[in-house]
Amino acid sequence: MIKPIIIETPRGKRKIGPGQPVFIVAEMSCNHLQSYKRALKIIDAAAAAGVDAVKLQTYTPDTHTIDSDKEYFQVKVNKAWAGQTLYQLYQKTYTPWKWQPKLKKFAESKGMLLFSAPSDIASVNFLKKINIELYKVTSFELVDTFLLRKIAQTKKPVIVSRGMASMEEIKLAIKILRENGTPQIAVLHCVSSYPAKPEQMNLSTIPDIAKKFKVVSGLSDHTLGITVPIVSVALGACIIEKHFTLSRGDGGQDSAFSIEPKEMKQLVKAVREAEKAIGKPHYSAEDKEAENVIFRRSLFVIKDIKKGDEFTEKNIRSIRPGQGLAPKYLDVILGKKAIKNIERGTPLSWNLINRK
Repeated sequence: MIKPIIIETPRGKRKIGPGQPVFIVAEMSCNHLQSYKRALKIIDAAAAAGVDAVKLQTYTPDTHTIDSDKEYFQVKVNKAWAGQTLYQLYQKTYTPWKWQPKLKKFAESKGMLLFSAPSDIASVNFLKKINIELYKVTSFELVDTFLLRKIAQTKKPVIVSRGMASMEEIKLAIKILRENGTPQIAVLHCVSSYPAKPEQMNLSTIPDIAKKFKVVSGLSDHTLGITVPIVSVALGACIIEKHFTLSRGDGGQDSAFSIEPKEMKQLVKAVREAEKAIGKPHYSAEDKEAENVIFRRSLFVIKDIKKGDEFTEKNIRSIRPGQGLAPKYLDVILGKKAIKNIERGTPLSWNLINRK
């Protein structure tokens, strides 16, 4: 059995795992467009949509890469990113560190958790200093074993995205985290394509992650729209992370695969409805179903019967409604005799039948 992750949130302890409400995360990423006021508005909109947490990324251009225009550092993939160096890209996308304590406090005032994905030792130390309760390891950092050890030493729960990672790389990342102090781990299925197409998703990986690695599993989603994350809930996703922006029309490096407030609200609503619909294995009639049992078939007298007459297929039959004996007794009753006169339209009961 997979134990749930337990974290401290502004609303108290929160369990994340099988049997618990799906933990829905709005990924701010670079959608603040380098505006602190916009970052606050994103958090406000996330709270209004009903998400559980907001996720940041804690890095600077210098913690991610070096300022070089050598070919190695030229971005040539993903339309939104191509045509610039890595350093130039990260200059546009990073979230200033001085914002982050204030954004954390603001998110908490809205009842949400705020956590982040560090990029190096300095960013881990920074997040530890501001008392982050949950750490994220992005797909791109999963192979950085030195960073994993440093994150693990915070003794806080960790969520890992597995985009691009092989089974061996996932196993190693989990091993390093556990051996260095991480108390609880979640692994999110992720396709590191921006945007990803539904046919790339292979959502059956979500339950397979839980089975193979004995961890809480979920989805970090880069597809357009909300269909894929909703489907993931039916497959056992306990966490859903989705890029979030105020408006795709405002632009930004990640806006093309981010969802807007109205869509996020729809996502949260659909996920909560999906949780209720999935429920638990259940075979008896629910309360609302029970009131319709009356419309089932049962055995009725369909022709006047006199005392001593035999019951035959001509005078009794299985029909609606359901006040008579169950149809399964028809073979037992045929050939038996009536104890008294029975009027057509009477539900058949044992006290009308001579059972000798």
